[in-house]
Amino acid sequence: MTSTATDRAGAERTVRVAVLGCGNVGAALVGIIQERSEALAVQAGARFELAGIAVTDLSAPRPAHVPHDLLTTDAAALVADPTVDVVVELMGGLEPAGSLVRAALDSGRPVVTANKALLASDDGVALRTLARNRGVDLLYEAAVAGAIPLVRALRESLTGERIHRVMGIVNGTTNFILTKMTEQGADYAEVLIEAQALGLAERDPTADVEGHDAAAKAAILAGVAFGYDVAGDAVFCEGISSVTAEDVDFARRFGYVIKLLAIVERVGDDSLSVRVHPALVSEAHPLAGVRDAFNAVFIEGEAAGELMLYGQGAGGLPTASAVVGDLIDATRNLLAGTTAPAPDRQPARLLPADDLETGFCINLDVVDRPGVLAEVTAAFASHGVSIRSMEQEARSGADGTLGARLTFVTHRSREGDVRATLSELEGLESLQRIGGVMRIVGAS
Repeated sequence: MTSTATDRAGAERTVRVAVLGCGNVGAALVGIIQERSEALAVQAGARFELAGIAVTDLSAPRPAHVPHDLLTTDAAALVADPTVDVVVELMGGLEPAGSLVRAALDSGRPVVTANKALLASDDGVALRTLARNRGVDLLYEAAVAGAIPLVRALRESLTGERIHRVMGIVNGTTNFILTKMTEQGADYAEVLIEAQALGLAERDPTADVEGHDAAAKAAILAGVAFGYDVAGDAVFCEGISSVTAEDVDFARRFGYVIKLLAIVERVGDDSLSVRVHPALVSEAHPLAGVRDAFNAVFIEGEAAGELMLYGQGAGGLPTASAVVGDLIDATRNLLAGTTAPAPDRQPARLLPADDLETGFCINLDVVDRPGVLAEVTAAFASHGVSIRSMEQEARSGADGTLGARLTFVTHRSREGDVRATLSELEGLESLQRIGGVMRIVGAS
């Protein structure tokens, strides 16, 4: 910590900030620090001074407000600079970000990060432990749901609440795609191209559309809301690439919308279910109305009841806003010689995926002949899957063969039992195709 950061009250205080990474979020952060210097100084109790900005390419185009003389390609040297007080990591990825964060914490300096992949990895557990042992902050509000103050609300405002479930839309790309599919009747592939053209989806959209981004955020929420260490790769994960316009149309006709949800919930007294998958959400549920690239998280507590936080979940300025909030907190704590709450966590006892219980909607294409419905329902019954309702619709194949679309909605059933049912159905000669298989949120 520099001498200016430890001056007595009333003296000018300066906190030197090292920024690692200058992409959309990093550049936005630099702009906020420059443009709102006076207001931030009042809020933080110290004036922020940029000590340096680490980048991989000095010649890459950047906004005019980014000072070129502060750019450096030597991130390690910037972190090691003894005049730096706080390190902000916005590089993303596991390395070199992990080593740089570790070096900063080990030297006794607080770190603010938006790196969900790092926090949800095994290294993330070690970094949180290191920060606690060194008595410094590791703050990461921006890692989950962008500008929405979710981590702080769970860590501080709801710290005395016994939370039963945290469920939310935490990936703007997939929510944009599903919104367009719902409102325009468009196919997945068509909307993905539109999302890429608008800059809402990467050229390689796998991390978003296959649910990996949301899974990392679910792992972080498991720690903040429930006090369990969960790695992102341990999260049950399914994406939206198999969702069809037909699935979306069925959902609409029956009063549902399809959303990619991150769900973390208690199961019994000592288990946790952590999962990401598309789900049918009732149109009456608050999450159903969350459109386009917005995020929202629905929290269910024992005493507080139901709460929902909603807002911009991504983008340079919204995410930088969350980073600035953490930077102010880290600075206040640094000057006061304290840290944000960082309670010990315990290893999670994760509910096996097969033991998850929820309602399901299952679409089957079958040959239209006597006895087929009895064969199909017998497969459900043999695995203890109770049918709540069934709809039959006549269909014709491309070759003119008569068939039927059977749509089943089940009562709450074990995932493993439903999978066993589907496996048995695949062996029926009368089955032409298993269509959409979708979980239902809130089914009884």
